[in-house]
Amino acid sequence: MGERERLSALPSVDRVLNTAAGASALARFQRTYVTESIRAILEEIRQQLMADTTATPPAADAVMALATARMTAAERLPLQPLINATGVVLHTNLGRALLAPPAVAAMAQVAAQATNLEFDLDGGDRGDRDALVSADLCALTGAEAATVVNNNAAAVLLALNSLGEGREVIVSRGELIEIGGSFRIPEVMAKSGAVLREVGTTNRTHATDYAAAINERTALLLKVHTSNYRIVGFTSDVRLDALVAIGRARGVAVMEDLGSGALVDLSAYGLPKEPVVAERIADGADLVTFSGDKLLGGPQAGLIVGRRALIEQMNRNPLKRALRCGKLTIAALAATLRLYRTAPDLPGALPTLRWLTRPLAEMEAIGAAALAQLRSTLGPQYTVELLDSTTEIGSGALPVETLPSKAISVTHPHHGADAIARRFRRADPPIIGRIHAGRFLLDLRGIFAPEELIPSGSPEC
Repeated sequence: MGERERLSALPSVDRVLNTAAGASALARFQRTYVTESIRAILEEIRQQLMADTTATPPAADAVMALATARMTAAERLPLQPLINATGVVLHTNLGRALLAPPAVAAMAQVAAQATNLEFDLDGGDRGDRDALVSADLCALTGAEAATVVNNNAAAVLLALNSLGEGREVIVSRGELIEIGGSFRIPEVMAKSGAVLREVGTTNRTHATDYAAAINERTALLLKVHTSNYRIVGFTSDVRLDALVAIGRARGVAVMEDLGSGALVDLSAYGLPKEPVVAERIADGADLVTFSGDKLLGGPQAGLIVGRRALIEQMNRNPLKRALRCGKLTIAALAATLRLYRTAPDLPGALPTLRWLTRPLAEMEAIGAAALAQLRSTLGPQYTVELLDSTTEIGSGALPVETLPSKAISVTHPHHGADAIARRFRRADPPIIGRIHAGRFLLDLRGIFAPEELIPSGSPEC
């Protein structure tokens, strides 16, 4: 059969649609979508027939089966759950903090029905969405007022634009940070309309540097917590309370960007010390900004707490509307903050704290149980071992600190670590580990059942 005859023998779209499988597909999917899928399959077959003289045209049922398989595969949404076995607790690429069950339930509840997002149930008129979380934020931090935007970068942008547009904001050179995604303090300040005034040097800044830089154009003294790196050695910086004293003496507000931002003292749980928002307010900061989805363990949000007059000024800024949070974020944040005020066992209630405070013995028990299952699933050529490991907190929090952990090493005599990692990523759900020293590792800090590590549905490397 020649090429023309083979191409002519291809079934038409209508013929494919008129098969039994076509009728089933039309009952499941929109007709336009099914038609487009069939046409795409037919075009691929047409190209194959033209390239391969030995290929034969498939029957209409076979074409419909291919189209149905493709449409079924496409039903999976692009954002999907996976298993975090990387050893990074707050992994930015994997969505950072896991929400507590009450936060998940709160999101589901408000997603499915109307809510009082901006409705005052007492007065019957328009309400304020910030009021749904501000009381708990103020109670937890000791601040006069609070507002919420969609992430901490937005919080910094809103504060600088509201309070410093066209004026100078003084920052130590050692605090001009860049975090993930090339977010840089100098660039966000430029976008805000504020003028950056650098003082000191990379490794040493003194109180006199700030005092000497203040002039009639000064709007803010900005302190930035260097949460994603440390400068060690011959260093000097200015404590927040000393900076507040300078600001008060000269009538200049002091703002601190904490980045991660902890609401409780992590050292009480045996973790390294991280600045606590309430302590910064007690030290006199006029404004403090921090994230909702890092150490706080809630949804992505930028939280701003501080003096009422400054918060009200930001809320009057038209930019606030562009940066505000939707009802799902507000619901999850409100539920998370309520746990901080009411839960008797905070690590038991918040997944982030639970991950950070897990005992090694618990991880070792999970690992031992997973070894036999992995060996059975992967096959005899794979070597599976339980090793000592370390965990990173992630997302710029406590960058030089690690926590002891346990990990399972998976190796193969003919497949490298990249190939093994690819096999685990193809599992359902995908399992994301890490490669270290040529080994593929599955860290156990975030694994609570051995079955989570078994790559069901994944093909061989």
